Amino acid sequence: MDELLQEFLTETGENLDTVDRELVRFEQNPNDRDILRNIFRLVHTVKGTCGFIGLPRLEALTHAAESVIGQFRDGATVKPSAVTAILETIDRIKDILAELAEKGQEPEGNDETLIAELQALASRAKGELDQARPEQTAPVDPVAAYLARHGKPMDGAGAEDIVFQSAPGPQRGPDGRIEARQHPLAEDLAPQRSGGPPTLRVAVDTIEHLMTMVSELVLTRNQLLEVSRQQEDAGLKAPLQRLSLITAELQDGVMKTRMQPIGSAWAKLPRIVRDLSSELGKRIELVTEGAETELDRQILDLIKDPLIHMVRNCADHAIELPEERRAVGKPPHGTIRVTARHEGGSVTIAVSDDGRGLDTTRIARKAVAGGLATEAEIEKMSEAQIARFIFHPGFSTAENVTAVSGRGVGMDVVKSNVDSVGGGVDIASRPGAGTTITIKIPLTLAIIAALIVVAGSERYAIPQTAVRELVRVKAGNESRIEEINGAPVLRLRGRLLPVVALGELMGHPKKAVPEGFIVITQIGERQFGILVDGVFHTEEIVVKPMSSKLRHIPLFSGNTILGDGAVVLIVDPNGVARLVGGSGSETADEEAGALPVSAGSGERTTMLVFRTGAGRIQALPLSLVTRLEEVDAGTFQHGAGRTLLHYRDRLVPVTALGETEIQREGVQPLVIVSNGGQTAALAVEAIIDIVDEQFELELASSGARGVIGSAVIRGRATDIVDLAHYLPLGDPGWTGAIRGQAAPEHVLLVEPSEFLREMLSPVLRASGRPLRTAADCASAAEVAAAPEFGFVLVDLDRDVAAALALLSALRTRPRDTALRLLGLTTCATPELLRQAAESGADAILAKFDRRALLGELNARGTEMRDAA
Repeated sequence: MDELLQEFLTETGENLDTVDRELVRFEQNPNDRDILRNIFRLVHTVKGTCGFIGLPRLEALTHAAESVIGQFRDGATVKPSAVTAILETIDRIKDILAELAEKGQEPEGNDETLIAELQALASRAKGELDQARPEQTAPVDPVAAYLARHGKPMDGAGAEDIVFQSAPGPQRGPDGRIEARQHPLAEDLAPQRSGGPPTLRVAVDTIEHLMTMVSELVLTRNQLLEVSRQQEDAGLKAPLQRLSLITAELQDGVMKTRMQPIGSAWAKLPRIVRDLSSELGKRIELVTEGAETELDRQILDLIKDPLIHMVRNCADHAIELPEERRAVGKPPHGTIRVTARHEGGSVTIAVSDDGRGLDTTRIARKAVAGGLATEAEIEKMSEAQIARFIFHPGFSTAENVTAVSGRGVGMDVVKSNVDSVGGGVDIASRPGAGTTITIKIPLTLAIIAALIVVAGSERYAIPQTAVRELVRVKAGNESRIEEINGAPVLRLRGRLLPVVALGELMGHPKKAVPEGFIVITQIGERQFGILVDGVFHTEEIVVKPMSSKLRHIPLFSGNTILGDGAVVLIVDPNGVARLVGGSGSETADEEAGALPVSAGSGERTTMLVFRTGAGRIQALPLSLVTRLEEVDAGTFQHGAGRTLLHYRDRLVPVTALGETEIQREGVQPLVIVSNGGQTAALAVEAIIDIVDEQFELELASSGARGVIGSAVIRGRATDIVDLAHYLPLGDPGWTGAIRGQAAPEHVLLVEPSEFLREMLSPVLRASGRPLRTAADCASAAEVAAAPEFGFVLVDLDRDVAAALALLSALRTRPRDTALRLLGLTTCATPELLRQAAESGADAILAKFDRRALLGELNARGTEMRDAA
């Protein structure tokens, strides 16, 4: 292809991309003249270049678009239809340029309809401008104006002469001579330097070849360092250190040539969001942050499509129509936010919206219909697990296939592309509040830092970005591998992490006593351990693609050559995570086929945060809340020292939390809690937020009333409300639901976590039954021997073996044939259900399912009253 034409295609493509983005900005800010001038200049440049090279079709299109933009510049009103027509013209020009690049000549085509539309828009805009302009007066004659001020000329002198003679002349020096002003010619001809840094276009192939050579240099450097380690030659040490330093600097320099700002990957997003807003009848605002974040061009190319898919999904599925948003108290325009930031050797990209959130019920229904899961399996899944079905190929909840979406191709492309570069995908959603999809990807794929380990007789490389820490394990150490349900786990700071032995995966025999090092690896929010026999060192390695005969093995992402010439495989943390159970992006508490995870203090809990009287910040587990309401305080009914609210055809007691004063007028925020047929309203000053995070609970003193304790939430000290204290204040019936029994059966809660004991106790006390708690199964066995206990709730998350033994022992006692044994878990797997049933458990309940817990306790009371 002609060099001039190639240069034209490159420059024009960049100019048109800029015009595309600037037009969307200009439509939102029609008074920004700087944007308009830039658009006009770029289009004018493209038109002129097309005319110079001899491309009449492109010249005609750009001339027509320039005419409309010119009317904008003259003050015409910016209308969406005109912007749409110009954007369609830009798209047409891009199509012609693509064909021109392929065939080397301008393709034939008929653009008369589009040009006529642009000409009509320009004519209408010009007509509107002409009507809006005031009638112009005749131009002022400068000579006549001068004569009006200074009088008429004398005889024999013309008007022009008078003006000329009256003009100021050159200044004279002291001696009466005129001094000439001289300016150096060099100054007049000095080149004008632009403010931006100088740039040079370099072919991508040239950079790739340079990167390959640097990679080979890195391998050679590693080999020389290996020789230096084996041979203690003092004469080689200094030159090798110098070589290593220069190689590292050269590597950094070449890597910078491959790095591009991530903003270029989402340059098309404003146009896409604008078109989708128009097509879907929605008002959507796009906000981007961190566009200057840089990463490797190769990875950038791979994530462009996933970003577009995620934004299209947000616009089509998440953001509601304006009338729907108004109905739920949201602003009519929705917001899609795209952010990027560096985190160590990786980049984290988040795409979030403030839409309706994921409909997990609908997702579950589609998953069952598509054969991805059974109804029984769905019932045991958390909402986060159900949400991950959207990443399955072909999965879609859309009822109809449209031009925007509905074909089931989208989120699976996101996950597969991210997995292909060794990244991970996480998803978090709150009904009515929106969804956030977070992807974490490495900065580069060419040269990475890796931990060299040995398993069996082979060495392997684990990417350093996925490694969090190393743990030494051997018999007798505090850190050791345990087995739960036949699966190896590591107890690390109160959590049970699943462990996979790399040697066993590669066919080496299983060791009787596992010893070695556990590489704690993290993918997204998920942590697990990789057991290896030894650890060597961290080394920068050059990533080579896997052989075609080995690409079907999911455990490895590539191979490399070490300094001693050995070829080793690079472990893919995502592949190992899938073997451990579930996707590598899931949290440890959400594993499919999961191992038990510690329910200790500090685990993630969703809390409703609000302000009560005297400015106190308090919180309540969201699982205990039925609804949030804002009601007119004038509708309250007061009498007999109580405040009542007519709520859903019943009178509900209103109780003030803390020092909150129940208002007599205005809007009163209320937290509604329910249990079966009972409902209560808790008055607060303001609802602040719903927070999902980890925190530690500091228990309140025994004399504290109304609070369980306090915790630091979002950086603020927050009191955790004790519902068992407040609910009876508004309605004594909360503690007397089963008062008809002469001796109500007691409840025993066996929960190792002090935090969870305090969180579950108010829920269980709300049944009206006396409650005892135990921290371990051994002490619980003694307490449960007392005849007054009718319920024993046992934690199945911490120590499954001990919990099952306790259930079996209680079930076999002669007096305990009527004892109700309930297992509590955050992750009920089929294997756990089977084992619990065989041990005598009557039911397995979700640990935070308040309604199910109270339903079990209240159902037993109803049966006994009916029998009486």
